[in-house]
Formats: sequence, structure tokens, C-alpha cells
Amino acid sequence: MAHPLTDVTQLAAVDAARAARVLSDVRSATLSGQRAPVAPRPVIEQSWGRMLRGGVDPDHDFRSGLLSREEVLRRRETSVLRHVLPVLRQGLVSVADAAHHIMVVADEDGRVLWREGSSPVLRKADGTGFELGADWRESVIGTNGIGTPVVARRPVQVFASEHFVRSQTSWTCTGAPITDPRDGRLIGVVDVSGPLDTMHPATLAWVDSVAKLAEARLRELHQASLEQLRAVGAPVLARLGGRALVVDGDGWTAAVAGMPYQNRIGLPKSLTAGRRWLPTLGLCSVEPLAGGWLVRAAAEPVPAGTARIVLDLSQPRRWSVTVSGIAGSWSHELSPRHAELLYLLAVHRSGRSAAGLAEDMFGDPERRVTVRAEMSRIRRYLGGLLEHRPYRFREGAEVEVLRPADPHDLLPHSTAPAVTGKRLSAHLP
Repeated sequence: MAHPLTDVTQLAAVDAARAARVLSDVRSATLSGQRAPVAPRPVIEQSWGRMLRGGVDPDHDFRSGLLSREEVLRRRETSVLRHVLPVLRQGLVSVADAAHHIMVVADEDGRVLWREGSSPVLRKADGTGFELGADWRESVIGTNGIGTPVVARRPVQVFASEHFVRSQTSWTCTGAPITDPRDGRLIGVVDVSGPLDTMHPATLAWVDSVAKLAEARLRELHQASLEQLRAVGAPVLARLGGRALVVDGDGWTAAVAGMPYQNRIGLPKSLTAGRRWLPTLGLCSVEPLAGGWLVRAAAEPVPAGTARIVLDLSQPRRWSVTVSGIAGSWSHELSPRHAELLYLLAVHRSGRSAAGLAEDMFGDPERRVTVRAEMSRIRRYLGGLLEHRPYRFREGAEVEVLRPADPHDLLPHSTAPAVTGKRLSAHLP
């Protein structure tokens, strides 16, 4: 059996040309169905598998239409990424320019919104379609440093012939996803790219660290916005009786009165003023405040009745849970980790202990504390619909899982042993 080419970055740092030749042989053999001299790295092999199943032509440089300049500007103005551009520039551009690289920032759809760095490399990038407004989704362009991190939900370095499409094999690309710390939603990818002879093994850690600095900056901005909302909401709560709290548009708590403090409450995707049923709180009166909502808990109990829970995992990188019942319907977008856990609970309707879920998620039953912390966060928006000891959906709840058409596309980012086992199985539960 061929061994994975895990030291490609080290080999490339010493002899980029030799490493490129080895990878070219690996790519040619793999795509022709022959035995490769060494196996691709797992993250690359998984991506190539998605490309082959999706029908991407490795010898055809397909490019979808560029966004207009007006659309690029519109996306820039509405993207959360605009708030962290100074962090990305400070951490990447000066070094990238000196090292003959460029920095590329794309949104969650894989569209290139910003490019900066070495002028000669920018001109070369134009020749490969690496332009403003270009679509670099993996399903369109093949394995690459923007689209593949979006699907894998992790930093990825793609060197030379690790690119699926032949026209990109003279490049090295390193990308890291950036997520919104408020809800774990992917908001974009930052990528450093250049000619293959500029490849360095430290680039992956460098790009990942700057992406994490950008996420830290977003956390700071969020805390500042909560402080502003608290200044507005605290005097309002002081005049009210009963249980009430002030939250931002994502449900994060700025101030609370008459009830235990919760970091966050689950809110419907499109919240409007009036009487609403909210997870963990029951019937509430909801009123708008500048920058958020005033939520006053009513005295009536939570409506009883059968709940229908739909776990939508059919999309490659956007997952949600929708709850319908006597009080109406609401949806919540899921982070990758929460999508994994809820899928496992849907598979095991009789329930799983913390140790069992830790085994399923990490292959290590001792990681119970991590599982309990994540399940506590899930209960903030699913409330009484989840039981514990063991963890399970509430008795009588109707649970449906919407899966992708291809079993291999089930939670493609996941490395959880129980999830990867389901992907490999021909018969999903």
C-alpha cells in the first residue's frame, strides 16, 4: 500500500521542482485509476474524490463569469470581512509582497473580493483567472486554496499538482477559513498564493494564525456592540418588573433582569415584534430596541404538543435545524460541530452518553467535558427538545434528517469517526 505523501511541504522547501514532479506522477496515476507511487495527503485525496464524483474536468480550465465591479463593491460593503481587512493586511501583505506572493480574500461563496501583494504575481494571477469577482468554489475550479478550505472547514495548503485542474499546477496556494465568532458561520477565506518555487512549509501556520487574529478582532467588535446595547437596555430593564432581557440580533445577551443570566438565547431567523415562543423562555413579548431586542418572558407555560425537528444536512457547507409545533416554526443555522452532534443524536434516537458522543466525535471517550460544553450550547436554542443522561431528542418529537444526494458529501468537513464511518458506508441510516 502506498504511504501518504505527508512530507510534501518539507520536500518542496528543499527541492520544489522535485516535489512538483513527484506530485505530478501522483496526480496522473490517481486520475487514471492506476496505483500512485505514494498516496496523496488525506485532505487532497478527499478533495480529488469530490471532484471526480462531481464531474470536474482536470484538463479543462473552466471559469464562470466574473462579478461586475459594482457587485464586487456591493459585496465588499456588506461583508463582515471588511472589518478585519486591516488585520489581514498587517499580518500578510508586506511579507507576501516580499516573498512574491499575493493575498486574496474571498467571501463565503468563494468570490474574490480583494487581492493585494506582489505586482508581477498579480499579473500572473490574471492569467489563471484569479481575478476580482472570480468564482473559486471547489466544485467549479477544482481543488484549490480558497474552495477547498470552504468545504473542509480547515486551513489547507495546495501545492503544485495537488491542484485538481492542470492549469493551476504551477502555483502554491494556502488558505484558511474565517468564521463569525457570533454563530460559527463561515464568512470567507484568506489565501496566500504564488508560483510553486515560493512554497514554504511555514506558510500554512502563518496564514492560519492571521485568520485567527481576524476572528479575534471580530470578537472584540462584537463585545463593543454589546456594551453599546447594554448602555441602552440596562436603564429600560431597571424600570420593568418580571423576567426580561436585552439581546442583539443574534440572541447574545447584553443585559438581564429577574432571571438567570444566559450568554445567548435562540431567536427565529426572521424575528418580528409581538408575542413569540422562544426556546428555553417559552412565550415572550418581543419589542425592538436600538441595536437589538427587549424580550419579556410571559407567565404562561411553554405550549405543549408534538414538535417536528428537521435537521437539514443536504447542502455541502450550510446546515440548519428547523422546529415546527403548536407555537409556530423557527430555524437556526448550525456550526459544523453542532451539525455533527445533532446528526449523531438523530442516528441514535435512544440516546448517547457524554462518553459515547466523545467516542463518536473524537475517538476518545475521555473528552466528555468538550462534549458537555457543546451540548450545553445546543440546549440554548433547542431547550426542552433535548434531554440528557443520556443526550437524546425529547420523547415523542418527530425527527427528520435531510441528507445530501451523494453519501460522500455528508458533512464533508467532519473528521469525527462516527461521521466518516457513515460516509464510507453504502447504506446510510
